[in-house]
Amino acid sequence: MKKQQGYAVEVEDLTVAYDAKPVIWDIDLKIPKGQLMAVVGPNGAGKTTLIKAMLGLLKPVAGTVRFLDGSGDIRALKNRIGYVPQSGSVDWDFPATVQDVALMGRYGKLGWIRRPRESDIELTNQALQKVGMREYASRQISRLSGGQQQRVFLARALTQEAEVYFMDEPFKGVDAQTERAIIALLKELKEQGKTVVVVHHDLQTVPDYFDWVTLINLRVIASGPVKDVFHEENLKKTYCGAGALLRIAV
Repeated sequence: MKKQQGYAVEVEDLTVAYDAKPVIWDIDLKIPKGQLMAVVGPNGAGKTTLIKAMLGLLKPVAGTVRFLDGSGDIRALKNRIGYVPQSGSVDWDFPATVQDVALMGRYGKLGWIRRPRESDIELTNQALQKVGMREYASRQISRLSGGQQQRVFLARALTQEAEVYFMDEPFKGVDAQTERAIIALLKELKEQGKTVVVVHHDLQTVPDYFDWVTLINLRVIASGPVKDVFHEENLKKTYCGAGALLRIAV
């Protein structure tokens, strides 16, 4: 598929602080449309904070974020932006079935009053089929394993039919089979022209899984095509001299 022109996300001078202590500092970042991008860095580097600030879930001290057509109003773009949070940040005890959760991805297009149409339910079932969870449609979400719950949240994102997806460590705590299924889906989204931004921790898989990468440690160390910026020198800068322990074949 031909690459789309322009940027999915543009971040300028973004700073977020907790109790006056900066967590991310003066972030400048441009994410081209149609890329599958990893955000990597050490623990406490501000990866999740960056994602949440871009989504408007955290209020920055300074800076701007623009999406797609240049809009800075995330509320006006809620149907075009998808988000899969860390599984550990979700209250899995709420009384909902697998199908209920996956169908939530359609609410932005339906509104909170309109009932789901047959086409919405069919789309939801197709998404559950894609992530291997169709047979669990009537099961309570709390009765699933961590990997299964993550698959359901991916199905919810698929039903949203967004243009840009943010995913916070979707591979964390999942088995090898689930990880393969997730990366296959992410690559499929990319082939459809979607932009996918993934907080990721496994450096070994970055060259195989992603074509764009942003290395962050409080600030952006480097961002660009994996083949250009994912190398030993930038890893050393990102991981505070620990690069020698993080050698990879690139």
